Amino acid sequence: MGVLLRLTFLLVLAAGLAGALYGVHLDKIVRAKFEGKRWALPARVYARPLEMYVGRALTTDTLSGELARLGYSSDPDLTRDGSYLVDGGRVLVRTRAFRFWDGAEPARFVAVDIADGIVTDLLDAETGADLALVRLDPALIASIYPTHNEDRVLLRREQLPDRLVKTLLAVEDRKFYTHVGVDPKGIARAAYENLMAGRTVQGASTLTQQLVKNFYLTQERTLERKLNEAYMAVLLERRYDKDEILTAYANEVYMGQDGSRAIHGFGLASQFYFSRELDELGIPETAMLVGLLKGPSEFNPRRSAEKVLARRDLVIDLMAHHRIISADEAERAKQAPLGLREGGARPRGEYPAFIQLVRRQLQRDYREEDLRSEGLRIFTTLDPLTQTEVEQRVRERMPQLDQQQGFEVGTLETAAVVTSVAQGEVLALVGGRDPDFEGFNRALDAVRPIGSLIKPVIYLAALAQPERYSLMTPIPDKPVSLRAGGELWQPKNYDHRVHGNVPLYRALAKSYNLATVNLGLQLGVGNVAGMLNRLGAVRKIDAVPAMLLGSVSLPPIEVAQVYQTIAAGGFRAPLRTIREVLDASGRPLNRYPLAVQPVVTEDAAYLTQWAMRKVVTQGTATWLHKRLPETLAVAGKTGTTNDMRDSWFGGFSGDKVMIVWVGRDDNTPTNLSGGTGALRLWGDIMANIESQPLDTGPPDSVVVADACGGSSIPFSRGHVGANCGGARAETRRVAGADAGETAPVVAQKPPARESAEPRRREREPERNVSPFMSDFYGN
Repeated sequence: MGVLLRLTFLLVLAAGLAGALYGVHLDKIVRAKFEGKRWALPARVYARPLEMYVGRALTTDTLSGELARLGYSSDPDLTRDGSYLVDGGRVLVRTRAFRFWDGAEPARFVAVDIADGIVTDLLDAETGADLALVRLDPALIASIYPTHNEDRVLLRREQLPDRLVKTLLAVEDRKFYTHVGVDPKGIARAAYENLMAGRTVQGASTLTQQLVKNFYLTQERTLERKLNEAYMAVLLERRYDKDEILTAYANEVYMGQDGSRAIHGFGLASQFYFSRELDELGIPETAMLVGLLKGPSEFNPRRSAEKVLARRDLVIDLMAHHRIISADEAERAKQAPLGLREGGARPRGEYPAFIQLVRRQLQRDYREEDLRSEGLRIFTTLDPLTQTEVEQRVRERMPQLDQQQGFEVGTLETAAVVTSVAQGEVLALVGGRDPDFEGFNRALDAVRPIGSLIKPVIYLAALAQPERYSLMTPIPDKPVSLRAGGELWQPKNYDHRVHGNVPLYRALAKSYNLATVNLGLQLGVGNVAGMLNRLGAVRKIDAVPAMLLGSVSLPPIEVAQVYQTIAAGGFRAPLRTIREVLDASGRPLNRYPLAVQPVVTEDAAYLTQWAMRKVVTQGTATWLHKRLPETLAVAGKTGTTNDMRDSWFGGFSGDKVMIVWVGRDDNTPTNLSGGTGALRLWGDIMANIESQPLDTGPPDSVVVADACGGSSIPFSRGHVGANCGGARAETRRVAGADAGETAPVVAQKPPARESAEPRRREREPERNVSPFMSDFYGN
């Protein structure tokens, strides 16, 4: 008998020791994950926020459309944050709080008065105080998910509404704050009920056990897993306080499925089902979310609405029974519909082309696994209002261009890039005629000959030498014949004429090929290629004569960089899509500051802009006069490549740069010039986005003088003598010039006649020439 007792004692001791050692092992597992990185969080990508201030161009329709896009609800009572009311020319908005990289924006109740498309007053609707600036919360435009596609919005304990917590505990675990991780009485009660029913009708898992099962274990139903669950629940309760466990449960629990994306936690579920923050939910919404915990797949509100409604009402009854709400509140809540809203917690809009550019920039600075797991918050430069207009105009204009040329709808393709002038921020980007298509991105990857879009670069290279060139310097528009590699290159003008000596600005405005080639040869082809790289082209440029007419191939995004530098007065700001990146706790990581570098003088840039304005007023882009408001001064350049394969227009206003390309993916002719294709889409977009006119006032380094029969022409102060058809310039003081300054003024003589060379119609240029020495005769 004594031996048996000793043996039993030893067995019990061994089992206890083994259990203790196993407990140490489980405790390490519990602590390692609970104290470490609990969840892989997706990176969230945001657009730039809508900023409102007095004087901003904005209509009530545009503002209400943006609010709807952000998930704000039109609510005449304005009872919660994230609601608005349009009342004639006044829009009342209860904004949401949001933490930006430069500080927190509080929730506000604001009144926005709008008249004639302008914000006239911006007030605190409660106090009547003037507000200088109000920022709405930015639109979520993309998420970069972990490989297992779990998504969640993490909440702190104080962010869990009291009503939600009380309802959750009433339904799932009434003894949560008193048990030790498991509830022995509950287990016994459930076992008895299940035995009597002959099947599982009641569970006994505490919230802590549910958290352990979801957080650490698999979903298999075995005795070993259940014992591990109970043991780890006790260990978890020993290590951590109740509120920390409750918060972890609220963030971890599975709440439904959105395609391949798993919805976890009450924070994301609130947005997913109702497009509201958790603290904005009413009684029926709170009851529905708690009711889903019984089985999110079985109780899917979008597939089984009646079943979910019954479950919700049962939870409401429990809320009333436990005096969380009154009986009257319960009856009213049960009369409410489910109130589901589509699109909640999803990116607001599909911007695949822009997101491709964002990801390329991010991949220079971050590992892919960090993008998928560290919960980064990425603030981008995308302007949803501008992007929406670009997409809308593409959808309207492209079928018209197809039909205009007798093509089947869908034949022509396009790309468009819109940037800011001063900061080089990419505001909108479209990679094809279907802006939602996630495939080939023509704005980034369609490397096409740019045609006459190179001409402003050549004329800028000349004007950067004020001792040699001014806008009035005569440029010979005469035939050119060069032999290279055994081939004879004889470019022609688009109109097949020869125009003799023409002022430099007119040669650009009219897009004369022969004058451009002669000027480029005077400057040196290598110098022109160098200027193109200085302005922002990053790829190697073949310095051959044909590049002077645009044989160089660039994607639209690279052309946008070149034109941004010209528009910014010679200051190159590398194009960027990212403003700031924050980690999951809101600390700033890599900053993307504005980096501006002067690459050409402001006088040369201004004179080039002036000549490009003449393209619009006198040259190949005069159609814009019919499309744009009279007050919107713009500058630009058309471009067409051989056989009309590519149609381009690049231009800028006072604050926007835009490049548009139209062509075919198979590189066959479009029968569109720059002026009949890309220009039309460019004009449609520019006419519908907020834009400031060009500032036509010259910088201090430029003076304006009368020249050639009284025309006012700007000159660089460094220019020592202006030419006009061969006439030498005189100098005299000019109104507005600094004391003691002189400016060149051409003697008042009749303008010289153009070259006496006959304006014969040249024969059609030969086709099938080497692309290396192509004629690129387009305008």
